[in-house]
Amino acid sequence: MKNDFLTAILQITDEKHLPKDVVIQAIESALTATYKRNIGPVPEVHVRLNEHTGEFRIFAEKRVVIDVDDPRVELSLKDAQELPERPGIGEIAEVEIDRPADFGRIAAQTARQVIMQRINDAERDKLYGELVGHANDLYSGVVQRVDPARGVVLDLGKVEAVLPPQEQAPGEHYRPGQRLKVYVLEITKTPRGLQVTASRTHRNLVKRLFELEVPEIYTGLVEIKEIARDPGVRTKVAVAARQDNVDPVGACVGQRGVRIQNVVNELNGEKIDVAQWHSDPAIFVANALRPATVLRVSIDLATKSALVFVPERELSLAIGKDGQNARLAARLTGWRIDIKRPSDQPSSERPAAKSAAASHKE
Repeated sequence: MKNDFLTAILQITDEKHLPKDVVIQAIESALTATYKRNIGPVPEVHVRLNEHTGEFRIFAEKRVVIDVDDPRVELSLKDAQELPERPGIGEIAEVEIDRPADFGRIAAQTARQVIMQRINDAERDKLYGELVGHANDLYSGVVQRVDPARGVVLDLGKVEAVLPPQEQAPGEHYRPGQRLKVYVLEITKTPRGLQVTASRTHRNLVKRLFELEVPEIYTGLVEIKEIARDPGVRTKVAVAARQDNVDPVGACVGQRGVRIQNVVNELNGEKIDVAQWHSDPAIFVANALRPATVLRVSIDLATKSALVFVPERELSLAIGKDGQNARLAARLTGWRIDIKRPSDQPSSERPAAKSAAASHKE
């Protein structure tokens, strides 16, 4: 049994990449639990293992008294004075007790299961410590199986993640073996192990993908100010440059549209509009409504609403299918947007020239 314990310690520390003291503590706890379960309930008993020899000793905590009524929990003052610590009356002394003759056999039969459970707990804690700081991050995984009720199970390397039905983008279909990028929402510890919840609908998935594809965003030259998303259909992204000589929209689109196309491909064809953020709400609203052309924007600060005029032929483009373009622009800017034709404005109020919002070029 000694050799078995020593071999197990070395094997576990090597395979699980765990500190030896963690394994030793797990084994001692397992043997203590085994002793109590098989020998009987004994208060405050501890088993200690010698990591060099594989031998273990059993100690019990006993209160020092003058007259002993229960030798399981009490120690006479006379016997206590023979201990190196020489505890006094009422103090707790740790005393080595005899190991039952058949405890070695019982321990060998029952301790392994408890030991492995403790080791798995320690391994889970170690993995949790490594991963918890990476929640709200982008991961690449491989689809393991598709469960209509539970969701899609992904292998992320060290751990599995679940993509619940409500976090799956509309129109996407998943198959075993498919490689997929997901946004990790949460990492929690459960009795069964780590539970990782992922998403394909979160707007920050788009943000992380742009960080991956656009060096200017990763280095901080370009900042993503806001994202409005209808998962699986369309997304609008507002960007701003932190240096005057940087074109934020051009950086995101890339030469010949390569960068933005990579993001679109990862999102299975989801349309993406990149708009330049501006501190002037009229200009920002006009930019957010692209690809439609904006003639004029009137801002009402009291109601935080914007009245927008677009060419007659582009009214449907500005509003979008089922109002999607206008809705996403409103979410992106934080302004309520009302879109009108030029003919809807009284002739006396029609401007002779385009407003700054309409003439502004990104």
